[in-house]
Amino acid sequence: MLLSILIPVYNERSVVEKSLSLVLAAPLPEQMERELVIVDDCSTDGTSAILERIAESDPRIRLFRQTVNQGKGAAVRTAIEHARGDFCLVQDADLEYDPADYVKLLEPMLAGHADAVFGSRYMAGVQTRVLPFWHSVMNKGLTLLSNMFSNLGVTDMETCYKVFRTDLLKSIPVRSNRFGFEPEITMKCAKRKLRVYEVPISYHGRTYEEGKKIGWKDGVKALGVIVYFWLVDDLYVPSYGRGTLNNLTGTPQYVTWVTRIVRPHLGDTVLEIGAGLGNLTGRLMGRKLEYVAGEADPLYLHALRNRFLRTPNVTVCELDPGNPEDYAPWKHLFDSALCVNMLELVDDPLRVLNLLGDCLKPKGNLIVLVPQGPDLFGSLDETLGHKRRFSETELAHLLGSAGFGIEKLYHVNKIGAMSWWIFGKLARRKHIHRVALKLFDKSAWFWRRVDGILPWSGLSLVAVAKRRI
Repeated sequence: MLLSILIPVYNERSVVEKSLSLVLAAPLPEQMERELVIVDDCSTDGTSAILERIAESDPRIRLFRQTVNQGKGAAVRTAIEHARGDFCLVQDADLEYDPADYVKLLEPMLAGHADAVFGSRYMAGVQTRVLPFWHSVMNKGLTLLSNMFSNLGVTDMETCYKVFRTDLLKSIPVRSNRFGFEPEITMKCAKRKLRVYEVPISYHGRTYEEGKKIGWKDGVKALGVIVYFWLVDDLYVPSYGRGTLNNLTGTPQYVTWVTRIVRPHLGDTVLEIGAGLGNLTGRLMGRKLEYVAGEADPLYLHALRNRFLRTPNVTVCELDPGNPEDYAPWKHLFDSALCVNMLELVDDPLRVLNLLGDCLKPKGNLIVLVPQGPDLFGSLDETLGHKRRFSETELAHLLGSAGFGIEKLYHVNKIGAMSWWIFGKLARRKHIHRVALKLFDKSAWFWRRVDGILPWSGLSLVAVAKRRI
C-alpha cells in the first residue's frame, strides 16, 4: 500500500527541513510505503531552494510549485490532483503536528471502519501544548458551529490531520483557497455520509511570534464557508464516474422520495444494478435477507465495497449492465431487481432488461426508473450522457418485449419537469445552479405531496413490472 502525504508549504525556511525529516522517518503500518506530495505555495523567503534540494535527494518526494500564492486550500487541491496512494494524509510543514501519530491515524482506515479519520487535539492525546485561551475558544466555537450545520459530532473540525481514502478525496471538489479547506471538507464529508472517525493526537502549536499564520479573519471566513456549503450541495467532481448525475439527483430529500416509491415493491432478495455510491442501497438494504449491489465504475465499486464492508446482508459485485457474463452467478436468485437511471445510458436497453429478467425468480418484480419525455431531451441530458428519454408507450413496449408486464406506473417529480424544460431546452444550460438544487431539495416534501394533482407528466417514470413466467 502507498500513503500520499500532502504537504502545503509557504515561507517555512526555518522549520521545513526538520519537519520533512520527521515525515520521512515516521513509522508506518507494515507493508505501507510513503510518497510526499509537496506543494510550494510560491514561497518568497528561501523555502523554495530548500525544498528543491531535499526533493532532489529523495525519490519519495514529488515537488510542485504554485506560480501565485493562493493559500493552503489551493495547495492541498493541487496535491490531491497529483496523489497516487491508496490513502491521503494532510500534513502541515510547521512542526505543530507529530508524524509519529500516523499509525494511529491510519488504524481505522486499515480496519475498514472509516472513510475519513480526523486527528483531534482536544481528545486525550500524549502531549498538547497549552495555547492562548481565545485561540482555543475560536477553534472550539467553529467546531461547534460546524457540528450544528453538518450534524457531525467531531471535537476538532479545524485539525490539520485528516486522512482519507484517495478515491473518495479525489471525488470531492475543493473550492476554498485558504484555511476554509477544513470546514469545507468537513461539511462535504457529512453530506456525503462518509464514515468519519476521530483519534487523539499530540499537538505542539506555535504562537504568532513563532510563525503561526491563521488569524481571527480566517475564523470569520470559516463561518462563511460553513454556511455556504450547508446551503450549496457541491459534492462531486464531474469527472468522478457519474458525478454530474450525483450532483443533479443526489439531493437527500429526492432520494428519500424515490425510496418511498420503490421500497414497497421489493422482496426479501434484491439485485440493484448501477448502484453508484450506494445512496439508494443504504436506504433500501434494511431487513433484506440479501441485497446485491452491482456497479461497473471502478471508483464507485471501491467506494461501495468500503461502505458496506461490515454489512452482512449486502454483497457488492462488479457488474457491467450489458455484459451477460457478469449476470451469470445470479441467475434466478432474486425476488426483485432495481434499475435506476441506467436504461437511458446504455446502448441496448432491451438487452439489459432481458439479463435482469434472467436473474429473477418466476413472477419476480422489476422496478425501473427512467427519465420521461423525449420532448424534454436537451443540453442537461447531453451533459449527463443520456442517449434517450422515454415515453410511457416506449417503456411499456420495451418491458413487454423483455417478458414483463407493468403492474404500476408512477410519474415522479412533475415540478422538476418544468425546471428541466426551462434550463435544458430554453436556456440550453449544461448544469442546474446548485442553489436551485438546494431549494428544490428543501421543498421536496411539499412537491412530493402535490405531485399527484399537477396536470402534466413527471420528469421521471417509475415502472413496477412483473416477470410473466
